[in-house]
Amino acid sequence: MHVNNIFVIILSVRYTITYYNNAVEQALLALPAHMQARYIHLSSRMHEYGAHLGEPHTKAIGNGLFELRLKSAEGIARVFYCTLIGQRIVMLHCFVKKSQKIPLRELHLAETRMKEIKNET
Repeated sequence: MHVNNIFVIILSVRYTITYYNNAVEQALLALPAHMQARYIHLSSRMHEYGAHLGEPHTKAIGNGLFELRLKSAEGIARVFYCTLIGQRIVMLHCFVKKSQKIPLRELHLAETRMKEIKNET
């Protein structure tokens, strides 16, 4: 009996996470402690595995815009982001959610920023 050895090579491809501007980063730092911890945990997973962690962690909004869903005892926050060529993730906008629906103002701001970022590349 002949047995073939099979070797699996796993390449460690890391993703780069950047922020649209300093204000987005500061908004994340201003979140309540448990939401910050959730962001750190999920963004670390995104850095390792990519932008699409699946629900309930991430969700596609449409047209290349995604949301990172942060939930803790302190409330719910959303971080809109997009992806770019070269394993890049750009955090576009962060806000604390106060209703079931995404406020149109928050959505439009994220869409505008995404268009700007994608037109630069």
